[in-house]
Amino acid sequence: MRTALYPGTFDPITNGHLDLVQRARGLFDRVVVAVGTGREKHPMFTVRERVALVRDAVKDIDGVEVMTFSGLLIEAVEGAGAVAIVRGLREVSDFEYEFQMALMNRRLAHDVETVFLMPSEHYTYLDSTIVKEVALLGGSVEGLVPELVETKLKQKRRPLAAKRGHGRR
Repeated sequence: MRTALYPGTFDPITNGHLDLVQRARGLFDRVVVAVGTGREKHPMFTVRERVALVRDAVKDIDGVEVMTFSGLLIEAVEGAGAVAIVRGLREVSDFEYEFQMALMNRRLAHDVETVFLMPSEHYTYLDSTIVKEVALLGGSVEGLVPELVETKLKQKRRPLAAKRGHGRR
């Protein structure tokens, strides 16, 4: 069974991420979505919340599992028994960073390949940071994220709006 690991912070998971999970699932027998702790990124959602959102989003895709990781990605790859790392490329600037990371990962584990996938053109602009900003400012993220994520983003927005004096008349 050929397994790929798709790592990320997934803060939150978007439909673009799900598009890549489905594409990867078409290439591999098993895909493990690895939710990184992302402490350096100061995520909006806790690791536990992100894992729950990812699990809900992929529950209907056979052959997909969810795990958490911190530390070296290669350790997570080995722990999952993966032969490949899946990374998404939306634009040329993504490639520069991902290329460097792929070479370092190859150096650390020469038998693990990095597979770059491009999302559907509908999701090339989609970014978790932008989704969070739009949601927190009261904009609609319908169709950009799974329904549960949209609900959770609205719940996160309410306390922030109340602190800023918004939402009151």
